[in-house]
Amino acid sequence: MSSPRSRRRGVRPWTLALVVALAWTLVAGAAAAQTTISFWHSMDTAEEAVNELVAAFNASQDAYVVEPRYVGAYAEAQTRLIAAFGSEDEPALFQAEIGFFPRLVGDGAVQDLSPLMETLDPAFVADFLPGLWDYGVLDGRRYGLPWNMSTPVLYYNVDALRRAGIQPPTTWPEFVAAAEALTSRRAQGIVFVGDSWLFEMIVLSLGGRLADAEGNPTLDSPEAIEALTLLDELERSGALAFFGADETTPAILGFVRTRSLMAFASISNWPDVSRFSVAFEMTAGPVPLADGGAIPLGGANLVVMAGASDAERDGAFAFWRFLMEPENLAAWIEASYYLPVRRSVTPLLEDFYAEEPGRGAALSQLEIAIPRPRTPDFDRWRVLIDDALEQALRGRASPAEALAEAQRAALEGR
Repeated sequence: MSSPRSRRRGVRPWTLALVVALAWTLVAGAAAAQTTISFWHSMDTAEEAVNELVAAFNASQDAYVVEPRYVGAYAEAQTRLIAAFGSEDEPALFQAEIGFFPRLVGDGAVQDLSPLMETLDPAFVADFLPGLWDYGVLDGRRYGLPWNMSTPVLYYNVDALRRAGIQPPTTWPEFVAAAEALTSRRAQGIVFVGDSWLFEMIVLSLGGRLADAEGNPTLDSPEAIEALTLLDELERSGALAFFGADETTPAILGFVRTRSLMAFASISNWPDVSRFSVAFEMTAGPVPLADGGAIPLGGANLVVMAGASDAERDGAFAFWRFLMEPENLAAWIEASYYLPVRRSVTPLLEDFYAEEPGRGAALSQLEIAIPRPRTPDFDRWRVLIDDALEQALRGRASPAEALAEAQRAALEGR
């Protein structure tokens, strides 16, 4: 007959095996319960901040795991997403540049998130800046979730303007005069990237639009011709260095190497510009304006792709809610320089903006910032605008001819 001690020793292997089996079952069950959310984004400079926010969200709960993936700048990300439509590679969550966003909605490629809006506290919604919150709505339905929003600003070499006795320009006549006065054998007054958004910036600032209220193209409006003529005359005088739409990096390098002394770009380009502007003092100011002028919004919405499951949709929404927490938004803005989309975030950023007032240049323009054209066709028109800028500023056509051809092609493609 075995002793109690020997009987206890004999039980232990079975008990241990049972405990181990139970532990593995629990682990496997937890893993099976977790939903993976694939997230494609275009945040190159701010990729580290994206990864940190994702890691914090994943650690904060055990229902979802977000897997971020940088897929190139907006244009490359757009191409890769289109190639992935309907395939296993298609992400659940995508950062959709706001000019591309209406096309995704028009093509039925993203989910209607309106039912999820009913779960939000009205006070939470009221905290968003109306223009930034409304951007994700088309035809009365919610498809986009705000995250990274921006406006263009005018970067300038403070030292160069000070030596020339020039104040930062606030009107277009002042801007032209400043660009010409700053131009010398060693540097040009302004560098300009032939991107549709920056061209739209000038058109809107002059009081024009690139589409009418019905969504029809107005690419050759008087304001559009005036805008391209302004650029063309500066280029012909030698005061403007022109780079194509895909040449943003060399354009920025020209500015930081003092070959150009002013530049238009998104406020989110600040980290890149300031990192390399070591030989001079750099800051940013608002875009020059005519009376009644406006500024185009930039940035992106987060969208849930049509192929995402209900669990992936819910996880993507939970991740967005996490990103919208004031402390998380503040950390994101300090890393990326995008605009605060919620009012409650601004007090958390007082020191950030006070440290360098130029960081607030985009904030000062929010009252006059408006959405880009909300028609799916605009994504195609952008290519036509980029080409018109190339034709005119490379001397192949007059501004009026280049824009007339863009307008003709835009109408033909409808």
